[in-house]
Amino acid sequence: MTTIEQFRTTLAVAAPPAGLGAALEAMWWLGREDWTRAHETVQAHEGKRDCDWVHAHLHRVEGDLANAAYWYRAARQPVASGDLKSEWAEIAAALLKGPLT
Repeated sequence: MTTIEQFRTTLAVAAPPAGLGAALEAMWWLGREDWTRAHETVQAHEGKRDCDWVHAHLHRVEGDLANAAYWYRAARQPVASGDLKSEWAEIAAALLKGPLT
């Protein structure tokens, strides 16, 4: 899978595709509206920039903007303030290209 459109089609199945990596798997769970599972996934991989970026987004979704800002800094990403669905797509598309370095 290489595009955000292909990634979105996988949301119709019961489990994430194999081999996604933790950050994309968390985005998959969030795409299925399972915030808790997404959060548990990235929490298990704190310190990896891609997971920290997803962690930041999750706390924006939750409404905890101070915590989100902490995770954006950890991921070395700008603090987002736009539409949450657009940010979800932006992060997922970036991660489909590979992990942050």
